[in-house]
Amino acid sequence: MVTFQQKIIHLVKCFRRQWPLFSNSERTTLCGADCMLMALQLSMAEVNKQHHGDFAVSLSDVLETWNYLLHDKLGLSYENMKEPENYADVKKAYHAFLARSNMLDLIDICQKCYSLGLLPEDESISPVQLLEFISGVMNAQENNGSVLSTPTQINRQGQKHMKVTILAKKFVCSYLSLLVNSKDDLALAHILNVPDRGLGREAFTNLKHASQERKMSIFLMATSFIRTIELGGRGCASSLYDPLRAHVKGLSNFVNFIDKLQEIVGEILNTRIAGGRILSTVKMHLIKGRSNGDPFCQAVEEVVQDLDLKIKNIIDSQQETLTAGTTGVSPAR
Repeated sequence: MVTFQQKIIHLVKCFRRQWPLFSNSERTTLCGADCMLMALQLSMAEVNKQHHGDFAVSLSDVLETWNYLLHDKLGLSYENMKEPENYADVKKAYHAFLARSNMLDLIDICQKCYSLGLLPEDESISPVQLLEFISGVMNAQENNGSVLSTPTQINRQGQKHMKVTILAKKFVCSYLSLLVNSKDDLALAHILNVPDRGLGREAFTNLKHASQERKMSIFLMATSFIRTIELGGRGCASSLYDPLRAHVKGLSNFVNFIDKLQEIVGEILNTRIAGGRILSTVKMHLIKGRSNGDPFCQAVEEVVQDLDLKIKNIIDSQQETLTAGTTGVSPAR
């Protein structure tokens, strides 16, 4: 019997294999629950900026709108829920944000897969199941056809280690995501100031507004700004990007580091070696200046080792499939 976890994995694999049916760009990335929530938060802040002049939103409003949006997109009843303020504008801004970021959320991918008949009936996922999965309330495992609750007890130290590991993985994966999809504004938001570059909320807000005015991704906006300075000096850049003048040093640090990662991709043709080199470079960047006993350093080390192994396994799997096939075309990008 196919477990729910296997259904989700098969769904993601289907998207990766059949990506031309979903998007015209092979660099389109999947937006999971965390990214969906963050995209909604930024979209609501954007709408509040338009209506009230303040690029901010309360957590309670985000959670209320999040619940309403999920029920709406999944076609579930929300008659007893109060429609959030400016919901139509928020929903439009949310989907526009994903489109600009070259991303599709999990709900859209799931619905597209089943509408095209890309997955068998025994792998179907009900709207309620998907709601519980995205909301994080699903705390069960399938075992021999029966659903059993599996609560776990983790001591305080274990909980702290888990939180640090999750944070480390988010940072490492965000660097990789931005390298693959330069329009991924969510990935950029996670790592713009990690490690500390003096690029706080004000810098991100200024950068986002500048990118919207020029209708480009946030990363392209940052790159364009730094390139202008490098070619023409601060005087040339200041008249074009006035709000960003205070963030030159931090943005230069960020852009130059991404350039360094892109150079590795361009110079090292062996994918296995390039992947390892990129992960190693990101690791050293994140732990620079920290002591060896720092929990965050240990978490980054564990995350990088795990991702390096996964990349190698994916490459080996692709090579085996390619060798066994007759078309001479790689089955995956």
